[in-house]
Amino acid sequence: MDINHKIGLRAFCMRHKIVSCFVTGCIAVFSAVYTFCIRPPTPFRTDTIATVSRGSTLKEAAQQLKNSGAIRSPFFLELYVHILRRSKNVIAGGYALNEPQNIFTIGKRIITGDHRLQTVKVTIPEGSTIVEIAALFSNSLVSFRGKEFIAATEGKEGYLFPDTYFFLPTAMPEEIIATMEETFAQKIASVQKNINEFNKPLKDIIIMASIVEKEAHESTARKMIAGILWERLKIGMPLQVDATFLYINGKKTYELSLDDLAVDSPYNTYKNAGLPVGPIGNPGLDSILAAITPTPSPYLYYLADKDGETYYAKTFDEHKRNKEKYLQ
Repeated sequence: MDINHKIGLRAFCMRHKIVSCFVTGCIAVFSAVYTFCIRPPTPFRTDTIATVSRGSTLKEAAQQLKNSGAIRSPFFLELYVHILRRSKNVIAGGYALNEPQNIFTIGKRIITGDHRLQTVKVTIPEGSTIVEIAALFSNSLVSFRGKEFIAATEGKEGYLFPDTYFFLPTAMPEEIIATMEETFAQKIASVQKNINEFNKPLKDIIIMASIVEKEAHESTARKMIAGILWERLKIGMPLQVDATFLYINGKKTYELSLDDLAVDSPYNTYKNAGLPVGPIGNPGLDSILAAITPTPSPYLYYLADKDGETYYAKTFDEHKRNKEKYLQ
């Protein structure tokens, strides 16, 4: 073999070694990157929910996912999303971690809103107070913060419409409040013509509806009672409704004492003239309609027996006789 041939063979071998080392190095680097950055964390916490907070940047979301145990490397998640040119498309909410998933899958999920969560059905009964609503959501949604909800709904009693809602289990108070207020606005819009014709402030209507909601359980009685209570206000007579004590101290009619009737509260309609300062719950549409389409009658008094049957009277003496007859 001549000298040129030997030199060529040696050069070939050298190139082969360089290429081989380069390939081996690339494999090693990729393996390290995959092991320590891309593949799911070990052990992977399945059956959990990773939460991306509302308004989070990509960087913040990546760190939140790292803290939740969903990914290994926030940097590589950011890099991947930037490569996809979707860095401004991070969607907040909870993401179910039902099985190990690599950084590419997690990255695609947070920019498409692939939460993989079942919505939760929550029914809010008509007349529920904000505190009662908070308790219902606390029992149904895993991440719900009742105290935060109550604080955020200050001044909103009466304006969170009671209905059946479907929320993700990670729904935050602000989302729930916005949804319930939007539903209230829609329901009010459906009866706006009646409200305009009735010609009273919406605040007064909702306060009256919240009282009527507690005082009766069917439309005919609600309209009759609404007519009586509006008439009492018109002639300057105290409302003297027992329903407000449910809001003051949680007591029902048959539990009230003379001391209760004298309690110092802006919701005590025995002690204070006019409507109470605000709604005593969140009324449904039927009670709102009763408040704006009351039934005129000659009555100024009413009572309900323990079976819910309502009896009416024109005078206080007649009302006392009804008490003796139906409440014994």
